[in-house]
Amino acid sequence: MPDSANLVDRAITTRIDRTELLRDVARGLRMQQKELDPKYFYDDRGSELFELITELPEYYLTRAERALLVTEIPEMVGRMRPRSLVELGAGSATKTRIILDAMQRAGSGEQYVPVDVSRDFLEETARRLREIYPQLEITTAVGDFTGQLRLPWLERPTLFVFLGSTIGNFESESAVRILRRTAAQMCPGDRFLLGADLRKDERLITAAYNDSEGVTAEFNLNILRVLNRELGANFNLCAFRHRAFYDRELHRVEMHLDSDRDQTVLVPEIGNVHFREGESIRTELSCKYDRPAVESLFKSAGIRLEQWTTGDDELFALALGGLARTVP
Repeated sequence: MPDSANLVDRAITTRIDRTELLRDVARGLRMQQKELDPKYFYDDRGSELFELITELPEYYLTRAERALLVTEIPEMVGRMRPRSLVELGAGSATKTRIILDAMQRAGSGEQYVPVDVSRDFLEETARRLREIYPQLEITTAVGDFTGQLRLPWLERPTLFVFLGSTIGNFESESAVRILRRTAAQMCPGDRFLLGADLRKDERLITAAYNDSEGVTAEFNLNILRVLNRELGANFNLCAFRHRAFYDRELHRVEMHLDSDRDQTVLVPEIGNVHFREGESIRTELSCKYDRPAVESLFKSAGIRLEQWTTGDDELFALALGGLARTVP
């Protein structure tokens, strides 16, 4: 999971392209290792559940990243003096205020553009921030940043941020595409700030994805609720179990939903999907990094790593970069 929140089941508010949803689900459920795109976690309920996850004692990512932001952002913003802030996967923007406050203190904060897939959740975030920062121009950009990144006209220099190690949800090739699309929106003088979860004791990592309160399990199952509601599927949520484990060789967590019986699920317009007992749907990856891994991603995307900061606990890193002279 990334780190980017009433558990009432509400209709999905993201403007899902139904053709795209059907294509993604059909492709994923026909693979040898069945999988679903984790972007479909995030209807309102999924977004709210994830906000709850970030507050759990096992989920160290939020606290570790926030501590780094509090320490590093004032100097970083004071040096750069960005006029605009663009945040990919903004969610509730709880940590964003650290950056916005620093921009205001530096006398440079004019514009904030949060980018996320959940329209109502994003608009509510923007409404709250407008009350706190009445002089700040806030323009929401509702959409899937894994595809084309559509942004309004920006004041420059702009600071682009992608926090919470959300980049870890993507295998290397997809991660590079996201960073490359972001780099294509940047101008000389702009900067890109990435939050990256570091490689560490796997017991600590595993506990973060298997919390004792079962919130992560509920979040994982929510993707099946979305398919039932949006596609009229008949997934029995009681017949699937949450499982998350750390792959030492690939340096990543894999999150799965395991079928606890032989069963057949009907997804109208796709057909019957058969599951053997113990067969799983992979719902999410969460890659963990070190400096060479992040530097490699940046280089492939045309971004030059300029600053690498970790806390004393070596749990999390902030990586700051600018445009390379030559974009691949």
